[in-house]
Amino acid sequence: MKLLKFLILVTLIVAGGAVGYGWHWSQQPVFTEGKPVPFEIKAGSSVRAVSRQIEQAGVPVPALWFEMLVRVSGTGARLKAGAYELEAGKTPLQLMAKLVDGDFAYVSLPVIEGWTFAQMRKAVNAHPYIKHDTADWNEDKLMKEISPDYSRGEGLFYPDTYRFARGSSDLDIYKQAHQALLKKLNDAWDSRSANLPYKNAYEALIMASIIEKETGKRSERPLIAAVFVNRLRSGMLLQTDPTVIYGLGDKYNGKIYKKDLLTDTPYNTYTRGGLPPGPIALPGLESLTAALHPASSDVLYFVARGDGSSQFSTNLTDHNRAVNKYQR
Repeated sequence: MKLLKFLILVTLIVAGGAVGYGWHWSQQPVFTEGKPVPFEIKAGSSVRAVSRQIEQAGVPVPALWFEMLVRVSGTGARLKAGAYELEAGKTPLQLMAKLVDGDFAYVSLPVIEGWTFAQMRKAVNAHPYIKHDTADWNEDKLMKEISPDYSRGEGLFYPDTYRFARGSSDLDIYKQAHQALLKKLNDAWDSRSANLPYKNAYEALIMASIIEKETGKRSERPLIAAVFVNRLRSGMLLQTDPTVIYGLGDKYNGKIYKKDLLTDTPYNTYTRGGLPPGPIALPGLESLTAALHPASSDVLYFVARGDGSSQFSTNLTDHNRAVNKYQR
């Protein structure tokens, strides 16, 4: 009987010591310096499997100890699958809370104003933390999944820096960027100036993409818009080089020649009147705003000064003088 009491006492002391050590361990940093350690929890994993996945990913947490912590806390059914990172200084308790809260590892993807859709797709396909579900899809298939209203993607994605959980599907990112563009475009269309020469919001988007490629000087965009709006109203050709370059596609080698201006393509605004058949780039908000709120001006021409700005003219005589001064 004395031996039994002694064994029980020893067991209680050991158990109490283990509990005390476990509680102390759960509140100590897993590691104190270095880069965050990425890991992924697979969907449908048991508490034991979760603990093993964390340990096998290189997080210095003993799987058995972490499993015991989760079971004692009663949070096993609340752990969320996904991609995570554990930062230096975090404790096992904080690691468990991260899994319960679904505090996933977030990464970013910048989409730049003035990019073509092809450039956006290249950036998406090259991103190391995106799930590339659509990398092998052609543009028609991709757009059918994103929106039944459009067969081409050019211009239909909003340039911005997108944050998303690591391992997100590229399709979800495309959908997010497309919806953002539609929201910006529709808001701008609803507040547009009166008597603009556009049949619909898509034509305004085409104009915005031209403005985006014509100038990097933000303050000039309303005047650039005024030039093209005035030309459309008067039946003049737009005669804008960026549309010609877009129409040349892979044939463009960095220079535009007179023969290029004379070679007809659907996007050559020197040979065809009106707007081209679609956008030529991804326009930002300022270009959308300029297209729908052009400056109140009679300008019909502009020429680059060579310093990033443009000289605007209301008649051909003044324009030719400006060309002679700044280009010849």
